[in-house]
Amino acid sequence: MLVRVAVIAPPWLAVPPSGYGGTELVLDVLCRGLQEQGHEVLLCTTGDSTCPVERHWVFERSLGTTAISPAAELHHVIEAYDAAAAWRADIVHDHTITGLAWGEAFPTLPVVTTNHGPFEGDLAAVLRRVGGRVPIIAISHHQASTAGTIPIGAVIHHGIDLSRCDVGDGRGGYALFLGRMSPDKGVTTAITVARRAGVPLKIAAKMQERAELDYFAERVRPMLGGDIEYVGEVGPVTKAQLLRDALCLLNPIAWAEPFGMVMIEALAHGTPVVATPFGSAPEIIDDGRTGFLRNDEDSLLRALERVPELDRTACRRAAEERFSMSRMAAEHITFYDAQLERRGPSLLSARVTADR
Repeated sequence: MLVRVAVIAPPWLAVPPSGYGGTELVLDVLCRGLQEQGHEVLLCTTGDSTCPVERHWVFERSLGTTAISPAAELHHVIEAYDAAAAWRADIVHDHTITGLAWGEAFPTLPVVTTNHGPFEGDLAAVLRRVGGRVPIIAISHHQASTAGTIPIGAVIHHGIDLSRCDVGDGRGGYALFLGRMSPDKGVTTAITVARRAGVPLKIAAKMQERAELDYFAERVRPMLGGDIEYVGEVGPVTKAQLLRDALCLLNPIAWAEPFGMVMIEALAHGTPVVATPFGSAPEIIDDGRTGFLRNDEDSLLRALERVPELDRTACRRAAEERFSMSRMAAEHITFYDAQLERRGPSLLSARVTADR
């Protein structure tokens, strides 16, 4: 049965993003995947988004992440829910925070949400309060295991559009660090490990916010030089080329990352991953087959030296089997259907009539 899904994105970045933006990349893949399988999608986003589905927006341009405004998000959310109701959505998939409260103004409109971050702090308090009426999707089993009393409706791993990812041969001979300029991402560990191993390292990282700029100036820039190069924040074309030509993705995260989108991007390009075994990493990387998971610098160094032993076709195959766009979309449709069934036969009969 076909579903009309209104997807509400945060207004901070375009969908897909022009540079760094994990959530927005995920939403682009989800919307295109749903549409490819015959479902109707309304993406409530910003006017500079290019995701090829029907779109609605109130802000002509994305607002950026350096000065996040709750009032601006609420303005975006109010307009998005009005648009979803007028469009006669079967279900709303809300990826904002303020929307979880505003959705109560539409009691007949089923709403689900995905938590893209850790279950902690203020966000955990919000999800605990709304979880009884808004089913919550977790993005990894590890993330779900930290939810405590917050109810989890499903665990759905992210996917990637494999048709846009060509397999590379690692001809560049370098390790690649890709992410944010943050101590949580482990960039200084990557530099130390690569330098000790005698492997060139390219660092492609978002660096816009004050904390990121300060961290780079104080901790990272003094370590650059020789074969350690910061190449800036990159767009999708340059990122794909960097991944194809890299010997491996060097991803020594220092926190329990809920899901490592960059790791499945690497696998899709046939690039092995050397990472620390925190958060979702063991759910993504098959140790000794598609990469290595190690706890300390010495072990990461030895793993980096063993990367040539790994089969790049096995990395691509893992992405095809477990992290495809079609698998991600299908699992979301199964979840949406389950929520509609819970709402009773009136909703289902209305959908059947609409399909006819």
